[in-house]
Amino acid sequence: MASNAADLPSSSIPIFTTVADYRAWRNRAFAEGKTVGYVPTMGALHEGHLSLVRESLSNNDLTVVSIFVNPAQFAPHEDLATYPRTLPRDLELLEAERIPNVASPLEVHTPFAVFLPTVSDMYPSGIVQNVAEQKGTFIEVKGYGHQMEGVSRPTFFRGVATVVTKLFNVIQPTNAYFGQKDIQQALLLKRLVRDLLLSHPEPSNLHIIPTTRDSNDGLALSSRNAYLTTDGRKVAPTLRQALQAAEAAWNSGSPKSKCIEAAIAVVGSRKAQAQSEGLNVTVNLDYLEMNNAHTFDVLDDNLSKKDADLVILSGALNVDKTRLIDNILLGDTQKVLG
Repeated sequence: MASNAADLPSSSIPIFTTVADYRAWRNRAFAEGKTVGYVPTMGALHEGHLSLVRESLSNNDLTVVSIFVNPAQFAPHEDLATYPRTLPRDLELLEAERIPNVASPLEVHTPFAVFLPTVSDMYPSGIVQNVAEQKGTFIEVKGYGHQMEGVSRPTFFRGVATVVTKLFNVIQPTNAYFGQKDIQQALLLKRLVRDLLLSHPEPSNLHIIPTTRDSNDGLALSSRNAYLTTDGRKVAPTLRQALQAAEAAWNSGSPKSKCIEAAIAVVGSRKAQAQSEGLNVTVNLDYLEMNNAHTFDVLDDNLSKKDADLVILSGALNVDKTRLIDNILLGDTQKVLG
């Protein structure tokens, strides 16, 4: 049965807080031949998460959403303590998406389940944020975690690969859903699933769904957008605009170096404009780069569209203390997203 601890919000959705309880539910799904879609999250749900949930609901008998703020993917100086935690609101949003499934003996009211594990369940050997002090078993996808996001966050993908491997072992999903906003993460996990010979999900059943954006200015939706001040929100779309400038240069035949220059110019111009408007905001570009979509290797400066296929154009922008990331896929998008 679902674990309904006294301190959990009231919800019509079954909430499993232990691995044992969840596995009992999953075993019934196996026995009944039910397909299970899976959306892993750290909570603070928004429309981007919900787009993944809808994709799962449309293509599976049952859908599991996990909510777990993973300590292993936060460096000691990062925002683990302040990361948004909004469980009551998260459950309300999921309940609004429910699809009646009264024919299923597993679920009468909704095809959902929520997995809400504790840190001690996920890390039986304990966990600290300092990698040098960690003990226990960790997963690393060698050669694919030091580029792009990995330059600024060198231990991030080790933490992601470890927790997602654990979650896949527990959830045993038929299909799993990730957002394109975190493209390096999603592609790295596809490789992990293939390399570790996982059956749940198989590599072809790890689906990457296009980024959900603000309908007005194209800002990629993210839980961390909640950190933005009013002035910060005004300049937050700068990263998207910079990437679009690089994309336009690439499509016109410019070499990579000119594409990056075009993007950096957009950031510089917007910073100057914000200052002239008297906005109380700091804007700093962390990185803006073009990488091979298969290897994540950085493209040579002189390469252009005629020389390179399947490129990830990505960047990270710090708006005050909020770190925003985004990307555009250049080439045959379906070959990347699969």
